[in-house]
Amino acid sequence: MAGLCQTLLRRSVLRHSLTLTLSVLLSCCCPALGKKKLYIGALFPMSGGWPGGQACLPSAQMALDLVNKRTDILPDYELELIHYDSMCDPGEATKLLYDLLYTEPIKIVLMPGCSSVSTLVAEAARMWNLIVLSYGSSSPALSNRQRFPTFFRTHPSATLHNPTRVQLFQKWKWTKIATIQQTTEVFTSTLDDLEERVKEAGIEISVRQSFLTDPAVAVKNLKRQDARIIVGLFYETEARKVFCEVYKEKLYGKKYVWFLIGWYADNWFKIKDPSINCTVEQMTEAVEGHVTTEIVMLNPETVRGASNLTSQEFLAQLMSKLGGKNPEETGGFQEAPLAYDAVWALALALNKTVGPLKAKGHRLEDFNYNNRDITAEIYRAMNTSSFEGVSGHVVFDAQGSRMAWTLIEQLQGGSYKKIGYYDSTKGNLSWYGNDKWIGSGPPADQTVVIEEFRYLSQKLFVTVSVFAGLGILLGIICLTFNIYNSNVRYIQNSQPYLNNMTAVGCMMALAAVFPLGIDGLHVHRRQFPVVCQFRLWLLGLGFSLAYGSMFTKIWWVHTVFTKKDEKKDKRKHLEPWKLYATVGVLLGIDVLSLMIWQIVDPLHITVEKFTREAPKGDLDVLIQPLLEHCSSEKMNTWLGVVYGYKGLLLLLGIFLAYETKSISTEKINDHRAVGMAIYNVAVLCMITAPVTMILSSQQDASFAFASLAIVFSVYITLVVLFVPKMRRLITRGEWQSDAQETMKTGSSTNNNDEEKSRQLERENKELQKIIQEKEERVSELRNQLSERQALRSRRRASTVTNQNHSPPPLSIPHSDPSRLQLLYK
Repeated sequence: MAGLCQTLLRRSVLRHSLTLTLSVLLSCCCPALGKKKLYIGALFPMSGGWPGGQACLPSAQMALDLVNKRTDILPDYELELIHYDSMCDPGEATKLLYDLLYTEPIKIVLMPGCSSVSTLVAEAARMWNLIVLSYGSSSPALSNRQRFPTFFRTHPSATLHNPTRVQLFQKWKWTKIATIQQTTEVFTSTLDDLEERVKEAGIEISVRQSFLTDPAVAVKNLKRQDARIIVGLFYETEARKVFCEVYKEKLYGKKYVWFLIGWYADNWFKIKDPSINCTVEQMTEAVEGHVTTEIVMLNPETVRGASNLTSQEFLAQLMSKLGGKNPEETGGFQEAPLAYDAVWALALALNKTVGPLKAKGHRLEDFNYNNRDITAEIYRAMNTSSFEGVSGHVVFDAQGSRMAWTLIEQLQGGSYKKIGYYDSTKGNLSWYGNDKWIGSGPPADQTVVIEEFRYLSQKLFVTVSVFAGLGILLGIICLTFNIYNSNVRYIQNSQPYLNNMTAVGCMMALAAVFPLGIDGLHVHRRQFPVVCQFRLWLLGLGFSLAYGSMFTKIWWVHTVFTKKDEKKDKRKHLEPWKLYATVGVLLGIDVLSLMIWQIVDPLHITVEKFTREAPKGDLDVLIQPLLEHCSSEKMNTWLGVVYGYKGLLLLLGIFLAYETKSISTEKINDHRAVGMAIYNVAVLCMITAPVTMILSSQQDASFAFASLAIVFSVYITLVVLFVPKMRRLITRGEWQSDAQETMKTGSSTNNNDEEKSRQLERENKELQKIIQEKEERVSELRNQLSERQALRSRRRASTVTNQNHSPPPLSIPHSDPSRLQLLYK
């Protein structure tokens, strides 16, 4: 571009010097021949992406006519407009710019429209020392003073829309937006500015799509990525293509909000376009409800400005000049006031330079493309412009951009309705409150996710609780029965203290059913860890007491009656404290392990999230099911340790019960019933533990399985251990006979050792009596033997030989009465 500009500049210097020489000769030879003409080179897009010249050109000509008639503005000069159709195409604009620069006469100012064309013209204009004043360029890139040092515009920068958009995003509480843009510099730079502003406001651009000519893929991507709040940046012709695809993808309706540029024609979506295959009705349906942000281009107040016209009078004259054309079908009709005020801004600035230039010995007609002094004076005058125009108050910022209000409109029922204004200089949003939505209000920036906790079925909880309560009542009955009849021999031989432990453990296990069914519906989240502790401790200690006492019985029976005889004799005497100590050890292991667990890794509440569910109906919401759990950081490790230990204990219990099934002993007369209870508990526990882990995400099934397993195992244990004892005592009346015997003997003890001592004393007396009788019999036999020996000795006294061979007397030890008894027999 710089090389092209230098080449053009060298060629123009020669021509312009010749032109200057000719003008000097004419001025010397001929006196003043009326007003001197100042030429404005303009590019008006009559077609293309933005055909703004259709209304802006007539508007500019209206302004020129009034300026040239005024005697107080440039009285010695006449402004003349030389214009071409740029078609909003930079390539075409390059050719036209060449013609403007190298075709007489010299242009004192350039007036392009359309951002892409203005970018080209403004960048080249500084090489010819030309001021550029645009009436229809909104590209933020044009605010770069280093790149475009002589550029001004009565059309505000497109970035002026962005503060308004951000304000609306915040008003409607949107934190996530999407964008789709046509790939041109004006829209790219606008989007870059928007991205910076929304980032500062804490708003995320979740989807960013662009296209060159065909928006089909970009629109599909918006749909696929669930974009809801969409900012569209594209020209009017591309807008029709976009919304035809929007209709096809159903990316409109109460779930979506589109933000568009407000300078399209009011009926832009109804204009027949051969490049799309959607009907007017389809387009109307797709665009309904979209919001536009538009620079205020027509003064809403009835004031007469520099042109001595009100905004409404200007519109009336413009309509007359357009010859009755439909404004909605006329490109640039909304921007026409900006073109009108652009001409007035130029005229007032040039008028302001006449005096300063004269003081320096210069005149406006002396301008050429090498005269920087005149350009600098025009620049200063433009930079200080401030007047009331038909578009409002005209003033330029440091970057040469127009400062203005933003109008917010919404398409309602096929026509645009004003819903507010935004003054970006003051950050003031004036809201009318007549925004209208297809739904009950502004849609959400994304699908609304409603968190919904899954709670246990109350019917199930109540049902299981009733059974658990009845089980606790049964346990109390069994415990009371066992304590009351503890002096009965049959009960004593079943180790009643261990049975009491079993009953207490069963009731604790049943009590654990209640905290198992308590969830966030009943207690606050802060209290839920306490419920978790109750679950763990009640169930753990209840199992240790109930199963531990039964395990101790079956272990003792196995230890005594499955050993060799010499070891069995040593262990026949049952010492109850050892049984209680065994239960205490098992209980202590549980208490110690639970304490370590709760100190090192305490239980707390965790929330499990499930797949989101869509409710019935066309609602833009998703249900996020949540489920509360009692958990810890290393929950699986702790469960593995506990389940491993308990599992080994259950397996060993099954083995011992099987080994002792045929043994009969009066020391623990209910060990077969204990074995049956152990089978029941072991099988239920081994099935329940893994199943509840699998069903942990199904609160009803998990609770039902765990709680019913507890209830059934407790019921079976209590019935198997205690009901047979009740039945025997009731049917045989054993507690009555034992009580009567106790009254007769005056004994009130129920100690097993005392009963054993009495039995041994009776047996000892009987044995002593038998021994005494045997001794008397032995003495009698000895006397008889002595008499027989004396008789034999007398008969054989005569023969010594016979005496020598006679048998010796029978010697019977005194201490062997059994052998005497055999001899006697």
